[in-house]
Amino acid sequence: MFYILFVVCWCLCHVSGVNPLNPETKEGLLRCVCSDCPSNECVTDGYCYVIFTLEKSGETTPYKNCFARDILIPPPRPFICQNTKDPNSHIHCCGDSDFCNEDIKVPFVIPQEEPREWNLWHIILVASILLFLLLAIIVISLGWLWHHRKQRNRRLRRGFPDVESVLDRSEVPLMGPHTPIRDVIELTSSGSGSGLPLLVQRSIARQIQLIEIIGKGRFGEVWRGRWRGEYVAVKIFSSRDERSWFREVEIYQTVMLRHDNLLGFIAADNKDNGTWTQLWLVTDYHENGSLFDYLMRYPVDTVGMIRMALSIATGLAHLHMDIMGNKGKPAIAHRDLKSKNILVKSNGTCAIADLGLAVRYESATDSVDIVHNNRVGTKRYLAPECLEESINMNHFDSFKRADVYALGLVYWEIARRCNTGGGCEEYQLPYYDMVPNDPTIEDMRKVVCIYKQRPIIPNKWQSCEELRVMSKLMKECWYQNAAARLTALRIKKTLANLGAHDDLKC
Repeated sequence: MFYILFVVCWCLCHVSGVNPLNPETKEGLLRCVCSDCPSNECVTDGYCYVIFTLEKSGETTPYKNCFARDILIPPPRPFICQNTKDPNSHIHCCGDSDFCNEDIKVPFVIPQEEPREWNLWHIILVASILLFLLLAIIVISLGWLWHHRKQRNRRLRRGFPDVESVLDRSEVPLMGPHTPIRDVIELTSSGSGSGLPLLVQRSIARQIQLIEIIGKGRFGEVWRGRWRGEYVAVKIFSSRDERSWFREVEIYQTVMLRHDNLLGFIAADNKDNGTWTQLWLVTDYHENGSLFDYLMRYPVDTVGMIRMALSIATGLAHLHMDIMGNKGKPAIAHRDLKSKNILVKSNGTCAIADLGLAVRYESATDSVDIVHNNRVGTKRYLAPECLEESINMNHFDSFKRADVYALGLVYWEIARRCNTGGGCEEYQLPYYDMVPNDPTIEDMRKVVCIYKQRPIIPNKWQSCEELRVMSKLMKECWYQNAAARLTALRIKKTLANLGAHDDLKC
């Protein structure tokens, strides 16, 4: 604004014929202070003036000069001397004496914004907005909860059973309060594998005292708990893994499944805390943890190695076995056999756990009961035909042969930790020296299928009869051709004969 007024004034001075840079002192002319003249003064036959401009910094800048008479229109009150509505600029004209524009004071102060006062309407407006947002959040939350329950009920109507339908399979009377867990299971299930009686299962989640977390996985958490004075393992599934929970419960409740070398199933229950449902799977507790954890901490001798290997083969053979009859057992394939899914019992034998990916063979319809979900077995333990996606999903023996391949890798892990008197190797996962820590399907496919590599078997194992037999078994489990691999029953018999020489009974 200041520069615009300056240019206007400069032009006016030259148009009127007044020369502020070279004033001529004549009688009857008015002398004024000039801000940009060399002599700091100018002469005119009109008025002196001063323009005050308010800068953004809050300071005022004065500009002084003179107007010629012929631009003072109308003469009594010329327009050029009138102030506009701009609050940041002010002009003052004078002509009563020489240099009358010299000591003009600043005619205005810095305008300040008046503080805004809150009145009742402002408070009501803000409160209304906050209340609207709160109601919107509540409505959205209720809508999400309703949609979640609707989707779950829709899944149930499509044939996916709920907790109650799974638990309703036990219809035996309730035992006394002081009966040990194992006795209750043996007396009530008669080997059916259906776990505890119905009334116990439906209330067990409220009776178990959770003590500490002993494991975590993609399914959820595993806790050590106490029930009826005994330790139990509680596998708590997240609600998004409901299908895996249901599948594992369904497999565990298969008739005639209970076996010493399979993790003992106790009960299944759900616990609703109001916002989401916990899915519980209660099983036997083994303080030694998984085979993976055990081998990381301790070496084994040849007797311990054969005991572990024989117990795993025995459990797998029982899974794979098809028992005919009215109360028979269908053949079951594990599909995720690995050292982390095998537990070490206090007597040194092992129990196979985690049946969430298991499949059953329905002999009546000659079909494979497989549940399709996004989970696959552990990549490191996948058989070549699984990596190449050439496995025949309609042929049940294909799944059993993939289990045997994984069993050979587990045997290699155990054999590495076998101390024959000259020490043993440190624990490693299969293919530790060939693939990254978290290999992809493509990483494993290149090693196993293209290059046809297998874990390295040290030459010194040939000097020990037990390790030599284990080496031979591993190789016969690893065949690229799945049909050439040993069966779990054949492996069990071979190890049983080997153990008999050392007076081993499993």
